[in-house]
Amino acid sequence: MKRMIAVIGKGDALQGSPDYEIAEKIGFTLIESGYRLVTGGLKGVMEAASRGARNASKHEDGDVVGILPGIDRSEANPYLDIVIPTGLGYARNCVVAASDAVIIIGGGAGTLSEAALAWQMRRLLLAWRGADSGWSSRLADSPLDNRERFPGGGADLVFGFDTAGECVSLLQKSLRHPL
Repeated sequence: MKRMIAVIGKGDALQGSPDYEIAEKIGFTLIESGYRLVTGGLKGVMEAASRGARNASKHEDGDVVGILPGIDRSEANPYLDIVIPTGLGYARNCVVAASDAVIIIGGGAGTLSEAALAWQMRRLLLAWRGADSGWSSRLADSPLDNRERFPGGGADLVFGFDTAGECVSLLQKSLRHPL
């Protein structure tokens, strides 16, 4: 069974921006590495990761999942294989955060809420250091709070990364061995 990896972040990132470009590379690299992608299904970073995933040579139908906050399927980005309209609004962040791991790229308050939920659910979190603004660069290489999520398990923090390759390498290492 393929592991579900969420990519969260800046919803208004534009094509050509650093956030969009790294998200697209990560989406591609995740699928090439045998993972399934989960996003909030909308534009920006979510669209970029989905686009990259769909362009991967190892892409299979069902690999790109979008968990929409609303009930209107037309809000979904065009690169999704599976669209799940929830009608949950921001509460849909709980569903996205329940993935096996969560990758953060830029982002505002919605991204922060997803990251906090993932942290509380003891999910692996990785954050892009290169974001000019947003939560990923602030959270990278730091714990979200002082709780001990993995007693005796070593470093308990949001792992920072600079490239898509480094991100997936950290992901593979950490998911193979519990933190």
